[in-house]
Amino acid sequence: MVDLTEQEQAAIRAAMRRVAETMAQIGWGTRLQDLAEAQVLTLIEVAVGGFQDAMQAIARGEPA
Repeated sequence: MVDLTEQEQAAIRAAMRRVAETMAQIGWGTRLQDLAEAQVLTLIEVAVGGFQDAMQAIARGEPA
């Protein structure tokens, strides 16, 4: 496991909120194996984008 900084942990929590919003649209009862490829790609894009946005905000001194 990677030792994450406090900033990275905060960015992951911010990304998790975006992923949760996307999962709410998909449906929380949907099993991972039942997701379409496009849905999985969307989840990954949302997670990575959310993390990057949060890290940039933290670098500017803003809350994640």
